[in-house]
Amino acid sequence: MKKILSAVQIREADQFTIAHEPVSSNELMERASKAFTKIFCKQFTSARPVKIFCGPGNNGGDGLAIARMLSKKNYDVQVYILQSDFSFSEEFKMNEEKLLLKNNIPVHYISDGNFPFIQERDIIIDALFGTGLSRPLDGLAEALVKHINEFKSTTVAVDIPSGVFADSPTAGTAIHADYTFTFESAKLSFLFPENYEYVGEWKAIDIGLDKNFINEIISHQFLIQKKDIANIFRPRKKFDHKGVYGHALLIAGSSGKMGAALLSASACLKSGAGLVTVHIPRIGNNILQTGLPDAMLTLDDHENCITKIPSTDSFTTIAIGPGLGIEILTQQALVNLLSRFRKPMVIDADALNILSLNKGWMEYIPKNSILTPHPKEFERLFGKSANSFERLKKQIEISSRQKIVIVLKGAHTCITSTNGEAFFNTTGNPGMAKGGNGDVLTGMITAFLAQGYTSEQAAIMGVYLHGLAGNLALRNETNFNITASDLLNHIPDAFKKVLS
Repeated sequence: MKKILSAVQIREADQFTIAHEPVSSNELMERASKAFTKIFCKQFTSARPVKIFCGPGNNGGDGLAIARMLSKKNYDVQVYILQSDFSFSEEFKMNEEKLLLKNNIPVHYISDGNFPFIQERDIIIDALFGTGLSRPLDGLAEALVKHINEFKSTTVAVDIPSGVFADSPTAGTAIHADYTFTFESAKLSFLFPENYEYVGEWKAIDIGLDKNFINEIISHQFLIQKKDIANIFRPRKKFDHKGVYGHALLIAGSSGKMGAALLSASACLKSGAGLVTVHIPRIGNNILQTGLPDAMLTLDDHENCITKIPSTDSFTTIAIGPGLGIEILTQQALVNLLSRFRKPMVIDADALNILSLNKGWMEYIPKNSILTPHPKEFERLFGKSANSFERLKKQIEISSRQKIVIVLKGAHTCITSTNGEAFFNTTGNPGMAKGGNGDVLTGMITAFLAQGYTSEQAAIMGVYLHGLAGNLALRNETNFNITASDLLNHIPDAFKKVLS
């Protein structure tokens, strides 16, 4: 898994690399600037003017080195250096001296509110303040950032947008970047929705920090990558049969919501479960028998909702919630199930809403079960949080204390394990923000749990492949057109891509 490192850990890796490679601090800055310049040149042509705003520290030093390198590649570069009541770092001074020797790059110093005009066609490179920033921007620096934000030009941040904190909530003014090219590791703050307006689209770039040192760093937060899924997958053997891959029971559907049961059961089968039985209200019999002949059915006594769940002894795992409704009889059926089924299960949608109405029932949830709330469902279950950092802390604490896996859905879905680790997803797109896609995810996670993967593995695999199926669906659609059925159709393609 790719570790998410704190600002302090990145600085420690910097210092270790400098001491043990060995390489000078300025040479390491040169390496980072080359990596930034390479990706910048792939993204933007030299036809557009570039204005680079540099602060007093090493982030500003990066900006000065980048200016020199872009000029070599025939970019039209102008540099603006912020002067105020602070001292310049030694690395900044060395790069300033190198830059001033190149007479073809205009260098301007900003010591008052006389800021440059920015044209829409300009590309702004923000190298004002990096991860060392410890307090909100104020004075001339804040005024300059507000000035830059007023224009519609494209803004690219070096390592982190100025004013954004890597490991805590951003307070005050910050650059609104369209792109952030960050060094070595994504910053935790990049993964939270309140920072998207600052960070934009981000990409982590390797700057050659000591790999052995990074491997030894203790981190409890990770990014899920394709190779992680490939490493988890177990190949199927020639003489395997359906019994080897588990029997999943899916309890879902109510009047008007039988589509949720159909989508979830279809995803469960497409994701490899050996057998799938769906327990539904009687009203859904024709829908499921016609729409999914691959699954088996048991019918509830009630016409329109779930009231009684059959014997669960023969099932490897159970998922409950998609389209379930919150009728009183359904609530009673849920608590009866929780009190007698002791294997890990998947709890989603209306099953979570029922738990939020009966919080005392949380203690009945089997250990290592997987809960899949969206942010509002999480809030109803566990209370409000002031920001995403606080919510992550709460999510980790609850998973650890109650020994459950929580899949908090979002652009970077966060999975917290029973041992206090957090895994952030890297697949998916805004087109997936549509009804039914959560039902597909529930079916996929349930399939992996039925096949004998651990709860943590099942959640990680389900979330990554679900997002990947959404990305593959986007090849033939737009963000406006993707449906849950499109995701279903691309589950096989997602498997192929991971296993290729």
